[in-house]
This record gives sequence, structure tokens and C-alpha cells, in this order.
Amino acid sequence: MQLERIPKRRVVAVALAMVALVSAGYRGLSHAEVPPIAIVAVVDPAAARAPAGLPDVAAIATQYGPAVVNISVKGTRNISTTGGASDDDDAPGTQDAEAKRDLLRRFEQLFGGLPAQFSVPVQGEGSGVIVRSDGVILTNAHVVSGARDVMVKLTDRREFSAKILGADALTDVAVLKIEARDLPVLRIAPSQPVRVGEWVLAIGSPFGFENTVTVGVISATKRSLPGGGAIPLIQTDVAINPGNSGGPLINMRGEVVGLNSQIFSNSGGYQGLSFAIPIDAALRIAQQVLDRGDVRHAKLGVTVQELNQTLAESFKLETPAGALVSSVEKGSAAERAGLESGDVVLSVNGRLIDDPGDLTAAVGLAQPGDRINLLVWHDGARRSLQAALDEAATDTNQSAASGTSPAHARLGLVLRSLPPAETRESTMGAGLLVEAVSGPAERAGLRRGDVLLAINSSPVASDAQVRAAVSEAGRSVALLVQRGEQKRYVPLKLE
Repeated sequence: MQLERIPKRRVVAVALAMVALVSAGYRGLSHAEVPPIAIVAVVDPAAARAPAGLPDVAAIATQYGPAVVNISVKGTRNISTTGGASDDDDAPGTQDAEAKRDLLRRFEQLFGGLPAQFSVPVQGEGSGVIVRSDGVILTNAHVVSGARDVMVKLTDRREFSAKILGADALTDVAVLKIEARDLPVLRIAPSQPVRVGEWVLAIGSPFGFENTVTVGVISATKRSLPGGGAIPLIQTDVAINPGNSGGPLINMRGEVVGLNSQIFSNSGGYQGLSFAIPIDAALRIAQQVLDRGDVRHAKLGVTVQELNQTLAESFKLETPAGALVSSVEKGSAAERAGLESGDVVLSVNGRLIDDPGDLTAAVGLAQPGDRINLLVWHDGARRSLQAALDEAATDTNQSAASGTSPAHARLGLVLRSLPPAETRESTMGAGLLVEAVSGPAERAGLRRGDVLLAINSSPVASDAQVRAAVSEAGRSVALLVQRGEQKRYVPLKLE
């Protein structure tokens, strides 16, 4: 057992109390006649307070918990025994679609044929946050996707039927409205960056347990996940589970900084990685829904990746900061503005771009038709461009071409041109097919079948172009490689 020192003031208080009791006993007083002040003096007020520096989570949860609601949804799901496009994978409570299909197949084998497609009832739960006292509620789009009936339950046990005013799957934000007045609301944090290490708490209904409070810290502030979205997310270690979706992430000033949206998990439950939509982004989406009834997103038309030190050296940048453009869509806003593969976006509208998440956020929160000013690192020099953003729903196709090249020992690559038949069927950009890899290329992760499109910012479509690019390089190069439909710069140390 660990022993701690008792403060001197407490020792004195205890001693005085004992003296008082002894004196009272000598005077013949009973226990009931002992003045209670003597016992109160034993308590040290400082000892009852929380240690300095720890947040008062209890006060925040008590004050702002009533502004968090439980959301239950009911809907229908189209199920087929064969799967495919007829299945409604966005219906509530239907993340185990393949398991349901397997069950239906077994049922069909045991009891006879079923229709090719039919509807089954489904239900799900989530959380939401009241942002306006007249009943406007924010939640996640996936919570109410496919819902026929949406019920909102308050902490005072009142229940309301909610109307879905709008939902945006790209940012996973939805806006609900209930017919109520004078509801408690949560304060919104001012538009300033959250900090890694900040204490935050979540309130929600994990697994249906309403108004559950969990606490943690912000782990990262601009996390882009595989599969992406229109905006980077806040990563925390706050315990989030199914049912927390749509609930608030709150700082220690009682202000909402995010909407809890997803977790990274191999089990389906919390494993220490939780993600929230920044509240300023959620509010911009909500305002579009309230003003227009729908949501529009801007599109620049580039694929970007993060810079590391080797890539920065290859492009002659002093520091690995910015968003490296690995591909530009044909006919896109980026192409019209003059952006090229190998360019590094350094700032947007005067705001520095530290990593690709900053560029994603700047474009994701803009509107189609907006003009943005880009500061770009191009061929070892800075240049300014202006892009008029497109509508995000617009898709473009990419053209193809080919070239030729023999083996290149310094790269560790054997390259060849695509035959005419492959050229006609290919969707690749201009480049050279990788026939074999060894040495530096193998260590960098290149594979047979990849297509080499550029070395640094110089497109390569011939043996001469490869030789020229390698001869001008220093200790490292950046290879723009296409694998399948994905284009990416790969850093490679030359031998």
C-alpha cells in the first residue's frame, strides 16, 4: 500500500477535534452534545477538489447532456438472394448485407423458392445534437439513410417524429427537424483549429445506452481515411461505438468541435481510433440544407499525395510541405488552370497547405464556380494559378498513349512500350510498361505491370526521355506510377 503525507493543517484539525472531544468527556457531555463544528474541522477543503489541471467532465456532461438526443430509425431494405445492384446497402441497420443473403439462400434451400427480390423491415439507432432551440438537429447521414420513420428522444423522455430536411453522403452530415420549442442547445466552438492533446468528451447512445459519456483526447486534427471524403476528420481516442454516430464531440469549455462519425475497427467495436467531422464543416453543410434543400460540392480534379523527404528532394523543395499532384483529370478545373502532375500546391487563397488534407478541406468547403488562387511549386520555381471550381458530380475520362524503353540499371526497371492492341484497350496515361523490377525499384515497391508515367515532373514515353530524366536527377527521383486506376508518386533512391 502506498502511503502519502497528510497535510499539516489536517493534522492540526484532527488534534483540535480530539482535544475538544476529550474535554467534553471530562465535562460529562454525551456524544450528542458534542458541537458538530469540531468534526467539520477535520475536512480539508483543498482535499475535496479535483487535482489541478484535470477537466471537470461532470459539470460539462450535466449542463450539456440534455442537448444530445437519441435517434431511432425504421425503414425497409430490398434483399435479393443473388446480391448486386438491387440491394439497398444504405438502409439503416444493414451493414451485414452478405450475412443476410447467406441466410436467405439457406432458407430457400430448406423451404423452397423465394422471390428474386423483396423488402424486409430494418431498424437502427444513432445520436444527434440540437443546434437550434426550435428543433433543428445535426446527425450523420448514414444514421438516417434509407429511413422511413425517424424518432427523436430527449433526455426528459419526450419523443418526437422527425423530418429529414436533407442529408449529404459525401460529408456524412444530415439535418433533422422536430416540432418543439425552447429546447436546450449546445454551443458551437469558434472557428479555430483544435489541438492535438486537447481533452474532449463524447455524449451519445452506444448500443442504445442513452446519454453515455466517454472521455479522451484529440489524437490528430486532419486525418484523411482510405476511401476518403470531402473533408479531413478529427481523430480521437474517445470510446465510440455503434449508436454514438451523429453525437457531439465537446471540448472542455462545453463547445461542440465535431460530430462523431466513424471508428477504425477489426471487431466492429471501439479499438482506440475514433473519427469526427469538424463542426465548422458540418455547419456549412447544414446551412446549405436549410437555405437550399440540397448540398453542392466543388471539385478541382486532381489526385494528391503527401510529400516525404525523398520526394521533396526530388522536386528540389527545402521542406516536405504541400500537396503533391499525382494526376490531373482531363477537362477539369485543375487542367484548365494549368496544374500538372508533379506540381506541389503550397497555398490556397493565401493559406498554407501543409499536407493533402488541407487542400481537400479548402476545396471541399468551397462552392462550384468559386475561384481559388493557388501558389504552386512547378519545375523548381513558384508560380501563381487561378482555378474556377467544377461541380463535384462531374466525371471525366482519361486518355491513353504509350512509348518504349529498354532496361535501366540505375532505376532497377525493365520498360517497354504497349503494343497497339494494348494501347487501344488501355486507360493508362502516356508512359512505359514495367516488365521487370529489381534493386531500387523493387525496394520502392514497384511491380511488373505498373506503368511509369513520369520521372519527377517530366513525362516519359521513350528511352531517350528516361535517360535524360535520370541523368539530370540527383540522389533520388520521384516516379509517377499508375497501378490499375490509381496514380501515385513513388520516391526512389538511385544506385
